[in-house]
Amino acid sequence: MAELTETEKISLDEIPHPSLSEGSSIYGSTKVFPDYQAEPGQSYFTLVHGIAHESSVSFVAILQATRAQRKGFESAIYFYGPGSLNCLATRGFPTTGNSAFPGEHNINDSLKTFMAEGGKVYCCRFGLSLHGAREEDLMEGVIPTHPLDVQDALIHYARKGAIINSTYMF
Repeated sequence: MAELTETEKISLDEIPHPSLSEGSSIYGSTKVFPDYQAEPGQSYFTLVHGIAHESSVSFVAILQATRAQRKGFESAIYFYGPGSLNCLATRGFPTTGNSAFPGEHNINDSLKTFMAEGGKVYCCRFGLSLHGAREEDLMEGVIPTHPLDVQDALIHYARKGAIINSTYMF
């Protein structure tokens, strides 16, 4: 442990740390809304316009889409604009697949789980091109789409009566 000055020791001892022991409840657990499940034929569609690891927007959207899928919704995620970068299989340092920091592959791993459980993932080719990413760098199973598909995918899922979750960063 580092050598502390008297003032540092006083400051450190003013308030006990940690104030609660590990495992102490600090939030209630009451769920306010019913745990809705999909009715036959219902869809859940997520649009993601957020850069991987720049905020929680993309990661949380994937988790929500996965949860909807597990509730029985036909679930799909559409990455466009900078969101397209979430679909890259080339993430890693110093080589692809290696995590330079804990959680670097959270998005990749979550997308793999989502697709393995039956979810569809779409990725806009134009979004890739804006950031110099190549179509061949996409994760296996990600469906590349034409730039004009963003609007038509939204119309398609709206006409199906899908619950639409549109996330946007910037």
